[in-house]
Amino acid sequence: MVDGGGCCPTMDLLRSEPMQLVQLIIPLESAHRTVSYLGDLGLFQFKDLNVEKSPFQRTYATQIKRCGEMARKLRFLKEQMTKAGITPSTRTTMCPNINLDELEVKLVVLEADLAEMNTNTEKLQHSYNELLEYKLVLQKAGEFFHSAQNSATAQQKELEEHMHAERSIDSPLLLEQEAFADPSKQVKLGFVSGLVAREKSMAFERFLFRATRGNVFLKQVVVKNPVTDPLSGSEVEKNVFVIFYSGERAKNKILKICDAFGANRYPFTDDIGRQFEMITEVSGKLSELKTTVDIGQLHRANLLQTIGYEFDQWNLLVKQEKFIFHTLNMLSFDVTKKCLVGEGWCPVYATSQIQNALHQATLDGNSQVGAIFQVLHTTELPPTYFRTNKFTSAFQEIVDAYGIAKYQEVNPAVFTVVTFPFLFAVMFGDWGHGICLFLATLYFILQERKLSGQKLGDIMEMTFGGRYIIMMMALFSIYTGFIYNEFFSVPFEIFGQSAYGCHDPSCRDATITGLIKVRDAYPFGVDPKWHGSRSELPFLNSLKMKMSILLGVAQMNLGIILSYFNAKFFQNNVNVWHQFVPQIIFLNSLFGYLSLLIIVKWCTGSQADLYHVMIYMFLSPTDDLGENQLFPGQKYLQLLFVSLALVAVPWMLFPKPFLLKKQHEERHRGQLYAMLESTDDSFELETQDHSHGHEEFDFSEVFVHQLIHTIEFVLGAVSNTASYLRLWALSLAHSELSSVFYDKVLLLAMGYNNLIVLIIGIVVFIFATVGVLLVMETLSAFLHALRLHWVEFQNKFYEGDGYKFSPFSFCLISEDDD
Repeated sequence: MVDGGGCCPTMDLLRSEPMQLVQLIIPLESAHRTVSYLGDLGLFQFKDLNVEKSPFQRTYATQIKRCGEMARKLRFLKEQMTKAGITPSTRTTMCPNINLDELEVKLVVLEADLAEMNTNTEKLQHSYNELLEYKLVLQKAGEFFHSAQNSATAQQKELEEHMHAERSIDSPLLLEQEAFADPSKQVKLGFVSGLVAREKSMAFERFLFRATRGNVFLKQVVVKNPVTDPLSGSEVEKNVFVIFYSGERAKNKILKICDAFGANRYPFTDDIGRQFEMITEVSGKLSELKTTVDIGQLHRANLLQTIGYEFDQWNLLVKQEKFIFHTLNMLSFDVTKKCLVGEGWCPVYATSQIQNALHQATLDGNSQVGAIFQVLHTTELPPTYFRTNKFTSAFQEIVDAYGIAKYQEVNPAVFTVVTFPFLFAVMFGDWGHGICLFLATLYFILQERKLSGQKLGDIMEMTFGGRYIIMMMALFSIYTGFIYNEFFSVPFEIFGQSAYGCHDPSCRDATITGLIKVRDAYPFGVDPKWHGSRSELPFLNSLKMKMSILLGVAQMNLGIILSYFNAKFFQNNVNVWHQFVPQIIFLNSLFGYLSLLIIVKWCTGSQADLYHVMIYMFLSPTDDLGENQLFPGQKYLQLLFVSLALVAVPWMLFPKPFLLKKQHEERHRGQLYAMLESTDDSFELETQDHSHGHEEFDFSEVFVHQLIHTIEFVLGAVSNTASYLRLWALSLAHSELSSVFYDKVLLLAMGYNNLIVLIIGIVVFIFATVGVLLVMETLSAFLHALRLHWVEFQNKFYEGDGYKFSPFSFCLISEDDD
């Protein structure tokens, strides 16, 4: 659906726009500009004249591949902006329009620059993270060596003092030997230092112990803050380790285990003076690297910010160019190879606009020859196009979800605008809930300009798209709520005083002792005194059930009447006399008569049993009605209606197949020159005969189809009428749920005379009302109203086997298109 503009004629939703098949002959030098102008106009649907060719065999395959490569570069730039936290600017750029060739060169340069920056940044960041880990190793391992040396010095002094003081025979000989041993004969231990992930540290220690049979000494120190791993770039909690070993064989094992566990090893010296020099040197390099990385990041951010200002313009240009070349591939060359020939559909009213666009493209392109626009005559079924606005588009989408209307058949959306929210409101009648629903949707309507440019969630997007439907549903719910006289299930005397009062002035509980009529009837809707009375449920049950039948019969009659207008429009007299007439007679002989009885019973106040009347109307049509007679002559009227219903069934079944066969024979004998307009009931025989030559008329297939159609209508008349009783059931359920929440939550909380209990009761009542009645019940009533329109209403006249008008328009380019 395309929104109508101010230049278009008055919107007509009842039938789709008259369409025409057009041939365009465009000079090769102005083809690109012409297609671009038609894309701006958005009123021409091109046909693919190169269906037999694969995408790679078409003329502009190279250009499309080129646009695809540019789109890939743009996606790369967008990914880089997203990682940097930069969003493309929506402000209007003042830069001059850039053409595709200049943009291609620019994108190549930008991609190369960003790729080089990313590579350099990764290398610098890797070096920075390595130096950071190296500094941690120097600090933590240095602390360990320093504390170990201090501890050894203290122990040596203590041992020497002990030896000189006592010289006892009890002194350990081993300690004496170790203390005075020759330093040249002491074993020299090697060590390996580095960092290992904390989660692997226990397994790392066990593996070292088992591999070296306990001939190593491992010291680990926990690093408090997570460390950025140089290889993965992610933050990991790590431990600094120092492993002491003896011998080259143990060293090789340790190095292999470190590599297996992903432990990063760094060189270390036990010379304390050298340690301080290394820490100072590493700290200086870290400072330099940090400055270099920050400058690189700032330069990269400035470049991405500059790209962000023009990104949307570039992205739109690439998408439009790719769209144009895709469309040009649907055109074919003429015999001279100097012109492109295209065919497509357009609305009749858009003829002058398309011709103006073609003329303007010729002038702007300095072409010597103008494009040729000519209308083609065809029997092909045109696409369906309804011009809608922001109010009617949502209702049209409801109809289109069932099926796209056949070209120029009656559009149910015209009636859905009123009947859909009204049937919803019959099930949702409460003017308190209606006001809540209206206020919620009013927010979307007032903020629609702001919200339409934002990305909303799936549910919010759906709610925002249907804001005008919800508004209509809320307004009708307020109306039916006044009729039911329910405000969160509480009745009010809005339109005057109740017609009923106590039969005795001293009575206090009118709901138990009964009421008498003391004044004129309540002027609008249900009298408030019915609510809370003993007869409330039987009265409302009877009222809503009968009302559901009346509404259902009225809407089904509307559907059958619309089938008459379809048949007259397509000049199909067979459907008028042998489909519409028997259907309207059959439906109203049964359920139209039932509706008449309901109205007469309401007007006269009769106690007749309508179930008994309708059942024995068929079982015993000649018996006297007795006390169930509502008016004189009812018995003979019933006999007439039964007879008409019985006649209508064979009337629907037999004549139409024979008449279709007769028309087919006359057409092929040359006695019928005018092409008969066809509907679904003729199986598109006329169209098939015209396009595929003379085909045999399969009488048995047509007869079986008509038999199925007749049985479906006869049985559907009963089932569809019963289906409308869902209006009664859901209305009753909504009313009872609302009453339960009010009586058993809110009033119960008020009865405790406790502020905390009252607050809890109010909160529970609000959440129950919003969650159950305003969300779940709204969805339930919406789906039931949708079913009544799709099945009970539209199947009486709506074929829905057309296809949608999909013009070539730049407005249809979405954000997700590549």
